[in-house]
Amino acid sequence: MATVTGIRNRPVVRLRRPQTGTFIVAVLIIVFGAYIGGPVLLIFINSFNLAQVGQPAVWSLDNWRLAFSTPAIAEALFNTLLVFGFYTLVSFPVAVGIAWALSRTKVRWSYGLEFMFWVSFMIPVISVTIGWTYLIDPHVGILNKALTFLPFIDSSVFNIYSVPGIIWVHLMANAISAKVMLMTPAFRNMNVLLEEAARVSGASNLRTMFRVTLPLMVPIMVIVFVLQIVRVFQSFETEQILGTPIGFFVYSTKIFQFVRFFDPPQYGAATALASVTLIVIAIIYPLSRWLTGRKRFTTVSGSFKPGLIDLGRGQPYVTAGIIVLLLFLTVIPIVTLIAGSLMTRVGFFNVTQVWTTAHWADVVGDRFFLQSLRTTVTLSVATAIVSPLLFSVIAYIFVRTRWSGRAVLEGVFWMSAAIPGMLSGLGLLWLFLGFGGFDLLVPLYGTIFALLLVVVLQGKLTSTQLIKGVYLQMGADMEEAARVAGANWLRTYFRIWIPLIMPTLILIGVLNFVIAAGATASIILLASRDTQTLSILALEMMTRSDGKDLEGAGIVSLFIVGMTVIVAVIARRFGLRVGVSHDVRARGEQIRAAAPSSAQNTPTG
Repeated sequence: MATVTGIRNRPVVRLRRPQTGTFIVAVLIIVFGAYIGGPVLLIFINSFNLAQVGQPAVWSLDNWRLAFSTPAIAEALFNTLLVFGFYTLVSFPVAVGIAWALSRTKVRWSYGLEFMFWVSFMIPVISVTIGWTYLIDPHVGILNKALTFLPFIDSSVFNIYSVPGIIWVHLMANAISAKVMLMTPAFRNMNVLLEEAARVSGASNLRTMFRVTLPLMVPIMVIVFVLQIVRVFQSFETEQILGTPIGFFVYSTKIFQFVRFFDPPQYGAATALASVTLIVIAIIYPLSRWLTGRKRFTTVSGSFKPGLIDLGRGQPYVTAGIIVLLLFLTVIPIVTLIAGSLMTRVGFFNVTQVWTTAHWADVVGDRFFLQSLRTTVTLSVATAIVSPLLFSVIAYIFVRTRWSGRAVLEGVFWMSAAIPGMLSGLGLLWLFLGFGGFDLLVPLYGTIFALLLVVVLQGKLTSTQLIKGVYLQMGADMEEAARVAGANWLRTYFRIWIPLIMPTLILIGVLNFVIAAGATASIILLASRDTQTLSILALEMMTRSDGKDLEGAGIVSLFIVGMTVIVAVIARRFGLRVGVSHDVRARGEQIRAAAPSSAQNTPTG
């Protein structure tokens, strides 16, 4: 007789009820995925649509044929890669050398100099562009005017409205400083034993750097290189100000031209250009993963030993070179902006009245300036408050929970880093215009709420990763103690975690304030006349068809710099007080405790 005991012993499969955390993560994936992937999907779909907004869709491949056959579009992509190639060719080796010098050699004031590269990065790109325009404009540039007083120079030497001028401004803006910021900490974490072994074998400092240090730094250099490629598609202000007058268009400025300067707007051509860029990004990301995953590059282990290299008599020259570069990156453009804004006409020293405050009175009294100032302050302050709180909760989910879908949510955030600002802005424009009958967001178009949605989420990846790193450094015993004492999650979060991570939250608030204050490419397609920001106003002053307002644009950009510097200084002082004051007191107690014994052991006479 056949037996069925095996069937009876088979375990019964029961469906598990999804946990609350799973629903929360699912909602976050849908929300952020819609914000990040929605615009990209709309761009791809609309690249096949020939109809204008509000008209029935007409599907065709004509936009793609236009993308690959129109010389203007192909030229814009070529110009983008041309600018990127030249300033990367210069900035990458310079930044690598500076990062190596600051972290691996005995450069004086290395941490202070490293902080100055942060300051350079925080100066808005448009401010740097206008500052250098004051200096080397071919007609009114202060430096060009000064050089004509020399007996052997009759005309302008430099011309910022050129491809070399655009490349120079990129180098002075953040092409160098951003790379130094990212690579210096990684270089500093390298084990000095590896370099000592090379020198014991007879290698010089230079040979050791090329044969040992740089090969081990391949992962961070590849990551920085990939991030730089993404940034080149985000570049907008410099090319719009310096390239448009000479007919030199890149990816972002060509999209802006198609949308804003054609009647009717050429959305099809713009989306086709944006779609081509998506293909480039899709190739770059797996290539970077392949490059960083081929070998092991361990530099910190249990036998880690810190140490610095002495460059001997060359050390002062290296320090001096870094200081001179920092003057070009920070002091010169800001001082030039201030001086130019106080001149009757920038670059003219032979007029009856050279210096005046009339431009300041005109700008401050202009209602569009005051309106732009209010919009910028509102956006920046709201972003600085909302972003740290929002993304600290997201980072908490990444680190402190075991909810399903966390990896997918974090992957969505990483994907957002590959979406250039102009590309995202174009996709969001389709959403706010009510494409496909989805008119829920149409009332928000041109309002400050649309801009706020964009700028708050603009720094999501950096914010979550910084806070995630802090969470990983902290144990869970304090949170567990609060739970045992009867505190719920919300009370525990605000009474335990927020005070612990407050210095990092302040840092993120400042960074997002700076990003929001200088945002241009990501919001310019969504802003109206009533909601333009200071950066957009300065851009319009520099590119208006009825003549440039150099002095006014400089004053507007100085307000942006002033806002960011004031907020950064206040936040830094407050952050140091809330973050490390207890450590300072502890060190003071240690010094006072050690003082008597030190005095007893000090030899006299």
